[in-house]
Amino acid sequence: MPPSTLDPDALRRLLCSLPDAQLPLTYQQAAEALGLAPPRTIQRVALALEALMREDVAAGRPLIAALVVSRRGALPAQGFFDLAVALGRFPADPSRHAEAYRAELARALAER
Repeated sequence: MPPSTLDPDALRRLLCSLPDAQLPLTYQQAAEALGLAPPRTIQRVALALEALMREDVAAGRPLIAALVVSRRGALPAQGFFDLAVALGRFPADPSRHAEAYRAELARALAER
C-alpha cells in the first residue's frame, strides 16, 4: 500500500474503539486521530471509508462508515450516499437518504 493510502483496517479499529459519546466523528477528526499528514487527508479517509462500506455490505454488516460525517451538518458526504445506493444498501430516492442514514448509524453503533 503506498504511504499516501490509509489502511481501512486502521480506520475500522479507530471507529470500533471510541465510546458512543465521541461518535460520529467528522472526516477531519478521523484524519487527525489517525495521525494523517497533508496532503489529501480527507480524501484518504473517504477512500478508506468506501473500502469499509464494500467490506461491510459483502459481510452483511452495518456500514461502519456511517460513524463519520461532514462538518457541514450531521450527515456523511454525498459520496457515502452514492455508494450506499450503488451497493444496494440505501434506496435510490434521495428524499429517503437521511432516514436511511439514521437507521444505519443506529445499527453501526449497536453492532460495532
